[in-house]
Amino acid sequence: MGRKTTGLRNRHGIWHIEKQVLGQKIHESTGTGNLKEAELVLAHRVEEIRQAKIFGVRKTHTFRDGATRYLEENMHLATISNMALYLRQLDPYIGHLPLNRVYLETLQPFIDARKKDGVKNKTINLALSVARRVLNLSARLWRDEEGHTWLETAPLIQLLPLHDQRQPYPINWDEQRALFQQLPNHLARMCLFNVNTGTREQEVCKLRWDMEIEVPELGTSVFIIPGNLVKNREDRLIVLNRIGKSVIEEVRGMHDEYVFCYKGKPLQNIYNSAWKRARERSNLTQVRLHDLKHTFGRRLRAAGVSLETRKVLLGHKNGDITSHYSAPELEELIRAVNKVCGGKFGKSPALTLLKTKAATR
Repeated sequence: MGRKTTGLRNRHGIWHIEKQVLGQKIHESTGTGNLKEAELVLAHRVEEIRQAKIFGVRKTHTFRDGATRYLEENMHLATISNMALYLRQLDPYIGHLPLNRVYLETLQPFIDARKKDGVKNKTINLALSVARRVLNLSARLWRDEEGHTWLETAPLIQLLPLHDQRQPYPINWDEQRALFQQLPNHLARMCLFNVNTGTREQEVCKLRWDMEIEVPELGTSVFIIPGNLVKNREDRLIVLNRIGKSVIEEVRGMHDEYVFCYKGKPLQNIYNSAWKRARERSNLTQVRLHDLKHTFGRRLRAAGVSLETRKVLLGHKNGDITSHYSAPELEELIRAVNKVCGGKFGKSPALTLLKTKAATR
């Protein structure tokens, strides 16, 4: 048993509160091994409860408290790692603030710092949207022991205008060849698969062999990524053209669970130092990973593939149950994706022309 003083117990060098105040039990860590500091924390918690019980005063929660609860309640989301990143970025600026002190003016130093670092408004808005979500939950859903919401009213958090938004940059065949030649083999395979299937980075990285479904009638296979791993939460059908299929056969057997790996281990991301070096060496620093998905979509459109089919192949939200496609429907999708394979020296004149015009404006 740890050493104990009034309302406090020392466990492994840290003081913990063990006390009942006005019928409410407190069992929590003070986060300090200093007795005097622990006594101040205890006094503060006792006063908070007294104010809430007697005067109906709302307990003070910091934005960091809200961020922690948000992450704990949303670990199932496919995008939770991104949410955690945005909250870590926000924390030095507003993490310590009470929730009622978080509004656009107190967020401005964060916005200014991100802009100074050259971050686009769209990316800053992603972080602001997470902050807004935490504030809305604090005002509408989360309640303390007395039934009070964590925040009386959520402030209006306006997002930044997207006047600096970067336009997609679909690459042509020469650019694809120049870029991929500079990539190490494991990344080149992943990017080649990406540009031939329209998959997102994390869909490629998390692709597993148990997601593969054989279609014997067509002599091929498809992959279905479950919705919990997909951004729009819908099952994602991946149809293979002849290049995508060749990539799959090349990596088959390299790892028991994951399709793509490096030195026997699955990869967490494609965007790394090797990708950045390849862009520099090929003089294509303007190309982002997501541009490979845009390239796939633009090539489908240039090949005359219908909008409905493009939506399916790109994994856009459409309400269809992808696991219920018939063999003839899959055959139609396979014909469509094979239109973007290109020849050995294939060109994409329409895409090249559009980019050239844009560059001259």
